[in-house]
Amino acid sequence: MNGHSVWKRLVDFARPFQKQIAGALFLLLLGTGAELAGPFLAKVMIDNHILSIQKAWYEFAQEPTAGAEKAVEVEGKYYVREDRLPSIGETPEGAKEHQTTVLAEGTTYYLVFGPVDQNGEKSIVPTTEENGRQHVEVTVNQSEPVAGIRLTADEVKAMYEGDIQPIIWLSVGYGALILLSAGFNYIQILWLQTIAQRIIQQMRMKLFIHLQKLPVSFFDKTPVGSLVSRVSNDTEAIRELYVSVLATFVQNGLYLIGILIALYILQPELALFCFLTVPLLVLLVIFYRKYSSRYYTIIRARLADMNAMINEMIQNMTIVQAFRREEGVQKEFSKVNEEYFKVKLKEINIESFLLRPAVDLIWKIALTIIIWYYGSASFHSAISFGALFAFVDYMGRFFEPINMIMNRLSQLQQANISAKRVFEIMDTPAEVASAREQIARPRGEVVFDKVSFAYSGEEYVLKDVSFTAKPGETIALVGHTGSGKSSLMNLLLGYYPVTQGRILIDDAPMSEMDIQSLRRHIGLVLQDPFLFTGSVGFNIRMYNDDITNEQVREAAKAVRADAFISKLPGGYDEPVVERGMTLSAGQRQLISFARALVSDPAILILDEATASIDSETESAIQEALHVLSRGRTTFIIAHRLSTIQHADQILVLSRGEVVERGTHEELMGQDGLYRKMYQLQQGGLSATVNG
Repeated sequence: MNGHSVWKRLVDFARPFQKQIAGALFLLLLGTGAELAGPFLAKVMIDNHILSIQKAWYEFAQEPTAGAEKAVEVEGKYYVREDRLPSIGETPEGAKEHQTTVLAEGTTYYLVFGPVDQNGEKSIVPTTEENGRQHVEVTVNQSEPVAGIRLTADEVKAMYEGDIQPIIWLSVGYGALILLSAGFNYIQILWLQTIAQRIIQQMRMKLFIHLQKLPVSFFDKTPVGSLVSRVSNDTEAIRELYVSVLATFVQNGLYLIGILIALYILQPELALFCFLTVPLLVLLVIFYRKYSSRYYTIIRARLADMNAMINEMIQNMTIVQAFRREEGVQKEFSKVNEEYFKVKLKEINIESFLLRPAVDLIWKIALTIIIWYYGSASFHSAISFGALFAFVDYMGRFFEPINMIMNRLSQLQQANISAKRVFEIMDTPAEVASAREQIARPRGEVVFDKVSFAYSGEEYVLKDVSFTAKPGETIALVGHTGSGKSSLMNLLLGYYPVTQGRILIDDAPMSEMDIQSLRRHIGLVLQDPFLFTGSVGFNIRMYNDDITNEQVREAAKAVRADAFISKLPGGYDEPVVERGMTLSAGQRQLISFARALVSDPAILILDEATASIDSETESAIQEALHVLSRGRTTFIIAHRLSTIQHADQILVLSRGEVVERGTHEELMGQDGLYRKMYQLQQGGLSATVNG
């Protein structure tokens, strides 16, 4: 599966939520815009108001008639700041009097009667004091001294009173932008998280449903732990794609575009320089994706191997402990764990080098070049301090989103690999969902017509098997291990397609039937019954809410299970742990009998169903089976030949072929395989009793 196909399918999963996603991204856009507007307000506040102390003032002998409120009186003279001259009809070149400067020394302010360099090395020497005002001489960079006077607090306040309110409003605006950005981001994160959870919920559900439709042959070849890893771990990695990766890429992509635009407005040359670093970053991303994808593929595979091994070990803990194989299992797990560690370490190494450190290196080099560029006075015009502040701020913000994007690349790769693994399962051909009508309850006639079957290749496990089971008959299948008994029933259940020949149900070819519909009329009891977490009644009902409590009790009574269920503390509501380990093997088997019979199947399959039941319980079940088998076709796979003597027909299989057939009495009258098997079992029983 190529990358384009994976992303297309991921988009298809998100398509039902496209309006919600668009709304969340719009909020993200608003939040990003609010955050990006902050430095512009800071620039205006710094250049036009905070640094207004550095602007020149012009002296007037008389109060200007226009814009008188912009003039400040000091000792009978009127002073207007240079940025306010146009509003009173004057310009610095057309000012009637000479330029003055307001000089700050700590918290003391001086009015100097002439232009001075405020950033130079200055010396302020008091000269005289007249009418309570101190006069000084100011020398800057050892130039000629310039006369000046010390300003009072009220005069300083009057000079800068017009800047206080704008600074307050700009500060409030800056704070409001921060709050708006935080609010928009909070809502969009919450929104995206909810959408992502919905998408993954549907994906998991679709994957789970698809797993139920896969043929049994798929599960024969695929470890359970691997499937669990794909349903849980891989889908969780995909969830991060819709939440963290999507939001990060969109937000920081907008950040980069907005910052480049802002830098261009502030200083086109610097914006161009920043843009030149983008190709380097693109090459970095390409290089990282090329080498990390192969590591992530191996990582997910090793993680699935670990899950599979853990699942296998837990499922078979009794065997491991009984045979004292703990150390061997530990060594095997340690080997798998070490393989995972090594490949994970390789991924960490490439991530540690190519992501943030590499971006930081490019950022440091770019900053060094910019500082050198400024220091060498390469620009023809000076840049204001506010513009410099905004530029440095934007430069920091320029590389921070790049770092964010690079850090999310690992999650992007994980999501891509995980999506491939999930879609591999979804692309596995399922049992064909037939469009045929639902099958009515069959009469139960089953015909195997020259059936041959091989799980793979030409290794046939069934060879030219033919027999007919009339409605209501009991057919017993006996034979040594590997003779093909269970394979026959797997074909009847539709788990595998017939290789050669055909199976007929009520004269209709099984290949033309809706298999899932047919299974509703087949009851199955296995040698090792599996009970689900829930209650006793739930395990009999098995997710079928159409079955009433009375039907559950009737089925339990029919198989003699009601006797022990009624004695449980909770009765039919008694909790059952996984696999029903708090119940005995016989009790679990009785519950599985009730489960098979409660739906009134037309065909009943008992696969070594009495193997785990003691003689007393077996006697009760045999009595119940005689009643329950009436009106339904019953297939019994058995090793204990004493349990099938009542069968209408016994088929003896050997190496996939039916070598004998008949009733118990007929087969005992022959000197064949069945008679030898029966005598061997009876002899074994006699020997045991006599011993």
